[in-house]
Amino acid sequence: MAITAALVKELRERTGLGMMDCKKALEATAGDLEKAIDELRKNSSLKAAKKAGRTTADGLLAIKVADNGSRGAIVEVNIETDFAAKNEKFIAFVNKTLDLVFASESGDVKAILAAGLDAERETLVQSIGENITVRRGAILVSSQGGIGSYLHGDSRKGALVELSTHNVELGRDIAMHVTALAPLVVTGEQVPADTLAKEREIYLTQAQSSGKPPEIVDKMVEGRVRKYLAEVSLVDQAFVKDPNQKVGALAKTANAQVNSFVRFEVGEGIEVGDVDFASEVAAQIQGSE
Repeated sequence: MAITAALVKELRERTGLGMMDCKKALEATAGDLEKAIDELRKNSSLKAAKKAGRTTADGLLAIKVADNGSRGAIVEVNIETDFAAKNEKFIAFVNKTLDLVFASESGDVKAILAAGLDAERETLVQSIGENITVRRGAILVSSQGGIGSYLHGDSRKGALVELSTHNVELGRDIAMHVTALAPLVVTGEQVPADTLAKEREIYLTQAQSSGKPPEIVDKMVEGRVRKYLAEVSLVDQAFVKDPNQKVGALAKTANAQVNSFVRFEVGEGIEVGDVDFASEVAAQIQGSE
């Protein structure tokens, strides 16, 4: 059977894969469209597996909040380069992932991938030519108050905030602050004991090296601990839009309090090694021969 341009076009539209891959699959299956789709799915999985070890430190965040503020979701989907992160198919995949996380009970991206999204991810890896990972997702639910959100313009940093009341403007302002200043906890009491112990140990060593009397050293340490807690606690931070007002005080002016927050930043904590792109391209060319 002759492999026509129209047949190749139809296969491309149904799979989203490259022209040459579609043409080869049709040739291998004597023009049988359905068998060609099966062939491409198998081949796509193999190629996606080869890319699976490649670091994905770029990508996008996406955020969705219910109109009544009762529920909010945030996801991070990673890809290898910022150029590929602008691909329309990748953006559509990120938005679909967000919708699935928003509709889920727990925001567990592993369960969502296992339920069928991973097959779509593998097809997209083949289509775009870069590794893609659904890194994480989170949900905030509020039965009494409301969820506020903020997504930075480049979609690389964002946050959800749960308030005791539903106040869209306040929620957005505090979520913007969380995005910009990255607090560790809502209040100082929430700082993990081991984290605080490590900080206290560092401050003690520094203070003892000053040669001051023990009672002065103790005061120095406690002062630095209080300063640390104020720096990492959301309610004690100076509001990013008005440094003369603390976030906790800002919330109180609207008869609200901050209950919780989630902050994501693309690539946060991912170690990126040096890549020799010339060698990588050469290896790909050799592998395709």
